[in-house]
Amino acid sequence: METLIVAGGEICIEILKKVVKKNTKQNIVAVDKGLESLHQLKIIPNHIVGDFDSVSPQILAFYKKQSQIVFHKYNAEKDNTDTDIALKLAIQLKSSKITMIGALGKRMDHAIANIHILKDALEAKIPCQMIDEYNRIYLIDTLTAIKKEETYGKYISLIPLTSVVEGITLTGFKYPLDDYSLSIGTSLGISNEIVDDIAHIEIRKGILMVIESRD
Repeated sequence: METLIVAGGEICIEILKKVVKKNTKQNIVAVDKGLESLHQLKIIPNHIVGDFDSVSPQILAFYKKQSQIVFHKYNAEKDNTDTDIALKLAIQLKSSKITMIGALGKRMDHAIANIHILKDALEAKIPCQMIDEYNRIYLIDTLTAIKKEETYGKYISLIPLTSVVEGITLTGFKYPLDDYSLSIGTSLGISNEIVDDIAHIEIRKGILMVIESRD
């Protein structure tokens, strides 16, 4: 079963509504303040995680009355962020796919950390994406096909997550590559575009962050 994680960053309610409506049979994990967005749409999650230092006490009290919800409460002084804990829970639930909403926002430290923790899902071989109003972000470490009609936006950017990503070959892109090694500290992979119906990304070694973006 797929899992939707609703974190406490900036959330476009319309995007959240579409994701929930598209897949009614999924686990929903609310992360602290992310509960407020679910409350706005009158959605009952399956799990709620966090230290509950940022969610409205009134909204939290409402959900505590729902006996079907599993609460996972943690001390505010902990080693992992609430979103990290939620992702680990989604992996433990043996999710077939994970979508994260509200994992980006004003706090760049949290946003960057959330992108890095996607590595846990990659290592567990669970497709995992982070979306907001303008971006879809995911990690890859093997041959990946992207259908042009299914992309989130016009632009596809490839950024190394590991220090070097070796053997990158891009086909079906406006700017192709052939067995190229991309290192951290370069902007070469930014704002590519798909020109064929299906584009392919081949990787020999390393992890790439893929960002599908629209203006």
